[in-house]
Amino acid sequence: MIVALIIACEVGFWVLLALGLALRYLAKMPRVGAAVLLCEPLMELVLLVVTTLDLKNGAEPDWKHGLAALYIGYTVAYGHYTIKWLDGHAAHRLAGGPKPAGAGYGKARAVHEWKLWIRTVIAAAVALGLLQTAIWYVGDAGDVSSLKAWQFGALRAVGIHALVAVAYTVWPKKAPAGAEERPALAKTER
Repeated sequence: MIVALIIACEVGFWVLLALGLALRYLAKMPRVGAAVLLCEPLMELVLLVVTTLDLKNGAEPDWKHGLAALYIGYTVAYGHYTIKWLDGHAAHRLAGGPKPAGAGYGKARAVHEWKLWIRTVIAAAVALGLLQTAIWYVGDAGDVSSLKAWQFGALRAVGIHALVAVAYTVWPKKAPAGAEERPALAKTER
């Protein structure tokens, strides 16, 4: 049941996101669209409650509970960022807004990657907190090795993402040859 709920929350996230953006830009109902987008965190709250009730009712802690904790952590750290990113692109494509800035090149890209890494740290911290709370809640009554393995997985994700950020810092991504010329062309066209 937990896996089905996680899938439903993920599908629901994208459905609410598409509906909110469609209402906002296609139907020209920005307040209603914003209200729909604000419903996103309710799905994670439902997942948290159902997972807690599952453990309370005596379910053996396993990978499903760990996955739920990581999913909630990811959504806390990256949910708003994802919505904002997609909102910027929807405003550009559907409402004639300015093109959103990309991650950039060189030092700007490295800074961007480190900011994303901080989000991964937040996601892992939330997941670790939920997993540790579940471990304490279950106590000696059940096997919590699966939950501890998910804690290690969260820490491993932080480490891998740190390596990605270090790589962009040490070996910065170079701008394509035409990218450096575009700003100069834009200035001369004005």
